[in-house]
Amino acid sequence: MERVRRRVRRSVRRSVAAAVAVSAAVGLLVSLSGAAGAAGTPQPQPLPAYRGADGAKAVEGKPSTAGSPLLEAGSVYKDSIAPGERYYRLYLDDRSTVYVSGVLQPPAGAKVGYSDGVEVEVMNTENRSCPGNPGRAGFGYDPVPISAAGLRMLQEDAACQGAGTYYVKVTRTAAKDGDRSAWPLELRVQREPGLGSGSAPTTAPSVWPSASPTLPGSDPAPRAGGSGFNDARALGAGVWSDELRPGQTRFYRVPLDWGQQLALGAELSAARRTKEYGSAAAGLTVALYSPYRALVASEDSSYDGKQAGVTLPRTAPVTYENRFSGVREVGPVRMAGWYYVAVTMGGKVGEFTEDAVPVPLTLRMDVIGTAGKAPAYAEGLAAGGFGVGPEDRTAAKEGTTAVEADAAAANRSAMRTVAGAGFGTGTLLLFVLGGWILLAGRRGRAGARGQG
Repeated sequence: MERVRRRVRRSVRRSVAAAVAVSAAVGLLVSLSGAAGAAGTPQPQPLPAYRGADGAKAVEGKPSTAGSPLLEAGSVYKDSIAPGERYYRLYLDDRSTVYVSGVLQPPAGAKVGYSDGVEVEVMNTENRSCPGNPGRAGFGYDPVPISAAGLRMLQEDAACQGAGTYYVKVTRTAAKDGDRSAWPLELRVQREPGLGSGSAPTTAPSVWPSASPTLPGSDPAPRAGGSGFNDARALGAGVWSDELRPGQTRFYRVPLDWGQQLALGAELSAARRTKEYGSAAAGLTVALYSPYRALVASEDSSYDGKQAGVTLPRTAPVTYENRFSGVREVGPVRMAGWYYVAVTMGGKVGEFTEDAVPVPLTLRMDVIGTAGKAPAYAEGLAAGGFGVGPEDRTAAKEGTTAVEADAAAANRSAMRTVAGAGFGTGTLLLFVLGGWILLAGRRGRAGARGQG
C-alpha cells in the first residue's frame, strides 16, 4: 500500500511540474507575441488635450441670473457645463463693444452629433437678447473643441447701448441620448473701444473681391499646430507641413491687418491603410475663427485614406464696416488681429487606417493685400487682444505660439533689465575708480609741495 502511495505522489509531482512548464512556455509565447506586435504595430498614444489659458480664473456659472459671477473684460475664465444653461454677469460702459466667447471642450471619445453644440448670448436685465446674438457652434461627427461668441455691439439707435449690468447665457445643447456629463468651458471677455470723434460707418461694403484663391506651391516648411486657441502655432503666407491622427484637431493663427484677405487650403496625404476599402464623410475639416473666436467659415471633405483637400473661400477684406453685414462669413471679419485655423481629421478614419501612424498634412496660405489704415479708435486695440503689431508679424515669421512669444518677450525684458543693471554697475565702478585716481593725484601733488 505504501508503494502505491509513493507512486501516486510521484505521478502528481510530475503532472504539476509539467503543468508549470507548459504554463511558463505559454506565457513566454504570449509575451514574445506581444513584443513582436508592439515592434511591428505602433500603439496609439492619447491625443493631446485642449490647452487652457494660463492664469484662467475659476468661476461657477449659475442656473439663473441670481448670484451669477461677474466677468471682466481682458480676463479668461474656466468653468464646466452639462447640457442646459449657465449664467454670468457683465458690467459694461457705453463706449465699447464687448465680446464673450465660450470654448466647449468635450473629452476624447465623447458621443456627439449635429444637434450638440454651444450657444453664447449677451442679454440686458429685461431678459432681451442684444442685437447680433446668440452666437452658436455645433459639432459634426467628432468631439473636438468648438467656440461660439456673443456680443454687445455699439450701434446707433440699437438696443443694449447704455452702461450698466448685462448677462451672459451659455447654453450647451445635446441629444437625449448624448453625454450628460459636465464638459470644460473656457470663457474669454474682450473689449473693443469705440471710435473717436467723427461719423462712424453704419453700413457694410456692398462689393468685395471674392474670386477663388490661387494658393502658393512652394516646398512646405514644418509647423506643428497647437491643441487649441491658446497654443495655436503662428503662420504667415506660405506652405506649411504638419501631421494629424484620426480624431485630432490642430490649431494655427494668422495675423490679418486692415484691408487684408486670407486664402487657405489644406490637404491630407496617404495614410497607412488597414483595410482595402474605407471612407470617412468628414475625414478632413477646416474651420476659420475670428480674433474674438467666432466662426467665420468651415468646409469639410471625405477622405478614403489616399488623398483629400479643402479650400476655403477667400475671406472678405478686414474692415470695420463688415460688422453690419448679414452674411455669416463677412460679419466676423471686422477687425485686425489673429485669425485662427482649426484642422481636424475625422475619428472615423481610424476604422480603416493605423491610428498610431500620423498622416502628413499640408497647409497653403496666402495673405492678400497690403496693410491699410486702421479706423480712428478712441483707444488702442492691443489691450483687447486685437490689432496687428510688429511683434505679431515677427511671431508669424518665426512660427511661435502665444505661449512661446510671451516667454520670449519676458526673456527679452529680463535681459534688458540685466543689461541695464550691468550698465549702471559699470558706470558706478568707473565713477568710483575715477574718484580714487583724482584723489590719489591730489595727495601726490600735496606731498610734493610739502617736501619742497
